[in-house]
Amino acid sequence: QLQASGGGLVQAGGSLRLSCAASGRTFSNNGMGWFRQALGKEREFVAAISWKADSTNYADSVKGRFTISRDNAKRTAYLQMNSLKPEDTAVYYCAAAYRPYSSRLAGEYAYWGQGTQVTVSS
Repeated sequence: QLQASGGGLVQAGGSLRLSCAASGRTFSNNGMGWFRQALGKEREFVAAISWKADSTNYADSVKGRFTISRDNAKRTAYLQMNSLKPEDTAVYYCAAAYRPYSSRLAGEYAYWGQGTQVTVSS
C-alpha cells in the first residue's frame, strides 16, 4: 500500500527527492514518516509529518538538510534531501502511522513501504 521511489546514487553535496505513494485506505488520516537503515545498523528515524502537515519532526542528523512534505490530494509524501553526505547512505523506508500525528517511534507506524536505496559517494 506504500510505494517508495526516488532513490539512487548521488555525489556528496547533491540532492534527491524521495516519494511515497499510498493506495487503499492508507494516508488521508495517517501521520507519515521516513526511516532509514544503513548496512549493519539498526533502522533509525529520519522525519515525520502529521496528516494535516501542521507538525513535523526531524532527526538531529538531518535537520536543516532534509524536508518532509505531503500532498494529500495526490496521496503522496515526499522527502527532499539536500547537502547529502556519505553517512546518509541507507535504504529509506516510508511508513504510515496508526494515528494522524507525526511520530519518531517506529512502533507507532502500521504500514511500511518496500524501501528505496540511497547511496552517497564521497
